[in-house]
Amino acid sequence: QVQLVESGGGLVQAGGSLRLSCAASGRAFSSYAMGWFRQAPGKEQEFVARISRSGINTQYAGSVEGRFTISRDNGKNTMYLQMNNLKPEDTAVYYCAADSSDSVYRTRSFHYDYWGQGTQVTVSS
Repeated sequence: QVQLVESGGGLVQAGGSLRLSCAASGRAFSSYAMGWFRQAPGKEQEFVARISRSGINTQYAGSVEGRFTISRDNGKNTMYLQMNNLKPEDTAVYYCAADSSDSVYRTRSFHYDYWGQGTQVTVSS
């Protein structure tokens, strides 16, 4: 199994940027596709982005495409989410997750096997 720890959340003004990190330990990081999800207060958890094991293939939710970039460094066992032009509606707890399958279009939370504890992102207007 793999253990995941997110970091990099915080408070930022609208239009600002943050970079989230997800550090993995345990079983080989490169054997997992990875994803970011978020959950705002009173709302269901939603898919944000996904990256394949190699980092070549990525997917984004429509609400973040063009503003967020997912990436990974398998040598450092770390995944990233660069978030630019943040909006108040991006406010949520952000979670990273690991998927043992490298198939595409796996954007539902039940597709993922392991989860981090989450990091809070708050965007003020």
